[in-house]
Amino acid sequence: MTTDAQTSRAVAEKFVERLGRQDPDGIQDLFAAEIDWQVPGSDALPWTGRRTRRAEVAPYFTTMWPHFEHGRSSVTLERVIVDGGDVVLLAVFTHTVVTTGKQFTTPVAVHLVVEDGRIVRLQLHEDTLTVAEAFDAD
Repeated sequence: MTTDAQTSRAVAEKFVERLGRQDPDGIQDLFAAEIDWQVPGSDALPWTGRRTRRAEVAPYFTTMWPHFEHGRSSVTLERVIVDGGDVVLLAVFTHTVVTTGKQFTTPVAVHLVVEDGRIVRLQLHEDTLTVAEAFDAD
């Protein structure tokens, strides 16, 4: 099934807006029942890995967000690229880890695939080594 660029952009904009509000249930509502979600990273970070169902989306965020100091994170969206059902969000994330106090910044690319007005795929590309090192208490 194909999706036009206008619909894909609208869904991506809702995704970014709900992400900024830290609205895990609202983000989850944007996803199809069955999804292909991949967030690479260290097995020591409980939010990384693959997800295959909408019901797994909100827990991703509610598991991850408490690990970052509230009010000390920023997301700078630099560009949105849309081609039919494909959306690429280019951004920079900066977070401070609660347990170590370490701040890290990483460029990020999020590839979303939208079908029938729902996100069916999310792939996150970031500097996973930088993230893992920020959680290392050494």
